[in-house]
Amino acid sequence: MSSHAKRERLLLADLLEASGPTAPTLCEGWLTRDLAAHVVVRERRPDAAGGMFVKALAPRLERVQAEFAEKPYEELLQLIRTGPQKYSPFKLKQVDELANAVEFFVHSEDVRRAQPDWTPRTLDPVFAGTLWTRLEKMARPLARRSPVGLVLRLPDGRTAVANRETPVVTVTGEPGELTLFLFGRQEHADVHLEGEKAAVTAVSETDKLGF
Repeated sequence: MSSHAKRERLLLADLLEASGPTAPTLCEGWLTRDLAAHVVVRERRPDAAGGMFVKALAPRLERVQAEFAEKPYEELLQLIRTGPQKYSPFKLKQVDELANAVEFFVHSEDVRRAQPDWTPRTLDPVFAGTLWTRLEKMARPLARRSPVGLVLRLPDGRTAVANRETPVVTVTGEPGELTLFLFGRQEHADVHLEGEKAAVTAVSETDKLGF
């Protein structure tokens, strides 16, 4: 596994362990046990994971994920730490990095920021740069259903267009915060929004950001 994905994987597992199986998360309706089951099913049960993207397969995904959520919590954490099976495409370093570094970062924050006493995490510059590079490539798919146009802006002034609709809202923040915003965690992302009041409200409250 590549360095970013491996580190984020282990950090997520540690946060899940420290929080216990019944702690809240930012994923609506999910406790930490459910989030852990999601991570395991996504990697280890491709026959069910397709339900994340294909509506007709969603019932199977829900059933399989519920079955995994019933497993001992310690077993789920161990499966997360050890990663996918030998012949899984996730075992390929490039696939692991592309598919998991951002995924695990977001889910770590889902656990961290659901706690009343959470504290911000300081990202190292290299990982922050990686998140920004990914955002430049993923911004349009993530924001394709946004009710307004979106421009992402870093504190140093660099920008990326996420949606070309009008009116336009400019979202300013660090790469990790912009990532959370585009993945649908608007309420919990430390960002500054500029634009027409109605447009800012619309994008702040929409449930259409993210995959």
